Amino acid sequence: MKRGEIEHEILEWMGEGVDSECDDARFERLALALFSHQYEHGEAYRRFCDAFDRPPSRVARWQEIPAVPTGAFKEARLACFPASETQRVFHTSGSSNEARGRLELDTLELYEASLLASFGAFVCPDPQPIRFLVLAPSATDASDSSLSYMFECAAEKFSGGYSHFYVQPSSEGLHWERDSLLDDLFTLKDPCLLAGTAFAFVHLMDALTERSAKLELPAGTRVMETGGFKGRSRELTRQELHGGISECLGVPPERILNQYGMCELGSQFYEPSLRIGRATTLKRIPPWVRTRAVDPATLVEVKPGEHGVLQHFDLANTGSVLAVLTSDEGRIADGDLEIIGRVAGAEARGCSIAADVLFENRS
Repeated sequence: MKRGEIEHEILEWMGEGVDSECDDARFERLALALFSHQYEHGEAYRRFCDAFDRPPSRVARWQEIPAVPTGAFKEARLACFPASETQRVFHTSGSSNEARGRLELDTLELYEASLLASFGAFVCPDPQPIRFLVLAPSATDASDSSLSYMFECAAEKFSGGYSHFYVQPSSEGLHWERDSLLDDLFTLKDPCLLAGTAFAFVHLMDALTERSAKLELPAGTRVMETGGFKGRSRELTRQELHGGISECLGVPPERILNQYGMCELGSQFYEPSLRIGRATTLKRIPPWVRTRAVDPATLVEVKPGEHGVLQHFDLANTGSVLAVLTSDEGRIADGDLEIIGRVAGAEARGCSIAADVLFENRS
């Protein structure tokens, strides 16, 4: 199959939504076809596969597709198209290492189709638009941030034109409009989506504490946070963060959800709290993605429910590599994904830490 034919079928699947059947035969056929294309046209990936004697002729199942460690995105160009056709580049952010990973895209069609299908189902399932209040810069002001692009793309689709990004450019760089955000929250009459990194919410809670204030945001409001819980300023558990958000903003725990994503992937994973009406730490895996928890030493898949290093196989990654080996620890439970944290010894990274530095400096 040619890449265009593969993408056409993947887009059709995404168009069926996150509730479409997790058809393993459909996934395997598309994954093997995409792997063959990426092996043929991605020079660095081909060398990687050959080093492990794993060309397409020796791969019969999607689980056998060689998964590239996320660290390789810092070292090699993993795109499978000419550099001259690059339309957008997303960089990893917030790393304690100076080198940054990069994902080059020659089309945003699949990226947007995947994110809108999941974002709409798990964050904005309402038929009517909802105001977006975003604790992050816009994609215009942070063009290499996949998180900012995701927020801006979702806002265009679901906000009805009512969105504001509270990190804005200034003469000194990006500036957190803390007072403007607090003023807007205190006068809010209608429900909103309040979205940002985990540590952006830490700084918002700190700002409210400084004022000895608490909010009771309008019914129907939901909070979406993303990124890790370990930052430069301090560390919080998930329970502490969600408990603090609920107490400071007056948002019920079942309307606070975490999203897991990474620069190297075109798809994201969401907790379905809004849909099921209760808080959960399990995230839904889109039908066009497969995730495995593997033993870090042998890369053999662990038993369901056991902790392991996460491998993702994402059909949205048509322009780079579909199989990615992360440094994240997690487990698969009843087909859903639970993130445990970072593998011991893995470097700190992520948008949340980048936000922590920004908000810390501008508070």
